Amino acid sequence: MKPPAFAYFRPESVAEALALLGTHGGDAKVLAGGQSLIPLLNLRLATPAALVDINRLAELAYVRVADGQVVIGALARHADVLADAAAAAAQPLIRQALRLVAHPVIRNRGTTVGSIVHADPAGEMTAVLAVLGGSVKVASVAGQRLVPAASFFLGPLEPDVGPDELAIEAIFPVLPARTGCGFAEVSRRHGDYAICGVAATVTLDEIGQVSLARAAYLSVSGTPLVLDLTKACAGAGIADAGEFAVTRIDPSSDIHATAAYRRHLAGVLTARALTDALAHARENAVV
Repeated sequence: MKPPAFAYFRPESVAEALALLGTHGGDAKVLAGGQSLIPLLNLRLATPAALVDINRLAELAYVRVADGQVVIGALARHADVLADAAAAAAQPLIRQALRLVAHPVIRNRGTTVGSIVHADPAGEMTAVLAVLGGSVKVASVAGQRLVPAASFFLGPLEPDVGPDELAIEAIFPVLPARTGCGFAEVSRRHGDYAICGVAATVTLDEIGQVSLARAAYLSVSGTPLVLDLTKACAGAGIADAGEFAVTRIDPSSDIHATAAYRRHLAGVLTARALTDALAHARENAVV
């Protein structure tokens, strides 16, 4: 299928892009990588009157590490973020998740911020932003605002970005001291959306005990689900945390997997991701 007719705009500056979005409001969609939007257009699941193509806004194609944060601009491609050594060193969970996003051809074109704004509950980067307590900066002609991950995902494919707003960057805290991270998922084929996935972080105290353990889940709810597993890890350990997670999720069945299978995977992947995160935290504690 082909998309319906629409007006096409290719602004030369962020200010021009914001002005266009302010003019067209809810009748416009932003085009960056297009790896999610174009299929929606072709299937007539999205029918905007206008597209605002931001691919000439080179000032948004950045990956920066500064002031304890990894900041990713709206036009930074997945492949560029994945290849950024400074970002990977500062927050390894970003690279751990991005290597599982689709395939190289899609990563070469798709944008990390676009993936987050798409707000697909099966998307890896939504879970990463959620578990790290990151945020998204959005802008309009009226100004800018910073939206925490906890309130950014309103529902499936529904981010807290107004019709006149542009998400200009995603912000991830760097990995704290004595902290490790891990990411695990199961998909039918490498690059497919995950049937279930877990992003986890573990922080150790001065004597090497778990002081904080968190995990975010993809494909088990309408928005990224974040669980505090600290008390569970302090009990019987990692296995107990996996069992705890199983009791706290309520997935749905679909053509890809039953709810029971997703629940089982959540327990297994929680243990797997936490094990990797704990080992990583111990390495960082030694350093």
